[in-house]
Amino acid sequence: MAFGVRDTETEWSSAWATSVQYPIYQNWSAMGFSDQTVRQVIRLSQEGSQVRVRLSNRYGEYPLPVKAATVARSVGGAAVAPESVRPLMVGGNSDFVVAPGGEVVSDAVETVGASMAVTLYLAQPTGPATQHGQAMTTTYRAAGDHSTDPAAVAFTESSQSWYYLSGVDTVRPKDSKITVAFGDSLTDGYRSTVNADQRYPDQLAAVGHHGPVVNAGISGNKLLTDSNVLGDNAIARFRRDALDQPGVGTVVVLIGINDIGLSGSAGPDGIVYPLVSTDQLINGYRDLITQARNRGVRIVGATIPPFAGSTYYAVEKERMRTDVNTWIRESGAFDEVVDVDRALAQPGDRAHLAAQFDSGDHLHPNDSGYRTIAATIAPALHS
Repeated sequence: MAFGVRDTETEWSSAWATSVQYPIYQNWSAMGFSDQTVRQVIRLSQEGSQVRVRLSNRYGEYPLPVKAATVARSVGGAAVAPESVRPLMVGGNSDFVVAPGGEVVSDAVETVGASMAVTLYLAQPTGPATQHGQAMTTTYRAAGDHSTDPAAVAFTESSQSWYYLSGVDTVRPKDSKITVAFGDSLTDGYRSTVNADQRYPDQLAAVGHHGPVVNAGISGNKLLTDSNVLGDNAIARFRRDALDQPGVGTVVVLIGINDIGLSGSAGPDGIVYPLVSTDQLINGYRDLITQARNRGVRIVGATIPPFAGSTYYAVEKERMRTDVNTWIRESGAFDEVVDVDRALAQPGDRAHLAAQFDSGDHLHPNDSGYRTIAATIAPALHS
């Protein structure tokens, strides 16, 4: 098959994705890049004969000139297999520009395998960089142009965020739909083992789900309220990050704990968030459901897991979580419900995470807890 040409039985389908955020000072994004090469390692949830890469300058103030870009098969750390390095082009051009607020989709290239490195050489100053804060995967940086360099030696700096990279698509049969995992840190995989792909969407394959899954989680994200640090609110970003993913058939929604936990409190961006009510959260879920139904996408609702003992906890907030979960379970509003709350709760004390699933902050699961989330959700997904 010629690259860029597909038969009538296949279509582009998302194989990996992340939700982009405003630049922040906690990583490289506030300063951006200049005469530097950034190598980002990802793992595709599906393979195909061809891939294309999506790059986003959504929160950039200036045009983003990419001098050179490649894809290659990752072989560990910043190293890639030399024979697998392929140039990445846009419109036949090896250097290209991403407009402020825009996104580009690369030309198709031959697949390089599921463990994939995307390397960008950014010769000119970029200004603040569109990013994803909690990658739970190491990104590498080198001075100068090392876009085709297979060795790791020049990549002396590292970060645990992604920059400009928003998605990778592969060619799949038209009737093969993907699942989008949409939510906050519980989807993003915060406090899972770095570089081990232990987020719950990654672990779905290990517990019996064999369809492609992409991750649209943002740590700290809220259903109702925007944040320059924690991302656009879920209602606003739902279309862009979930429903517009190529090939989407099902979305799993696991969100709400940050609305509850930060209600009336100051967040990491210094903002004191407004008090929220159970009814406001329910109306927010109904908005997501309406958006999904209008697009013909199946939507699965997940209950919010326990958080007693965490910095978020208060009696009235636990009451709100309980009321929201009761609505998720009993309203019939979602196409299907998965009870993550009951799967992770301590038997006999359901306000707490079970000790074997607690990462230590009494809010986020460990790797075993994320696997339990995956095992709870997998039966609800239709491959």
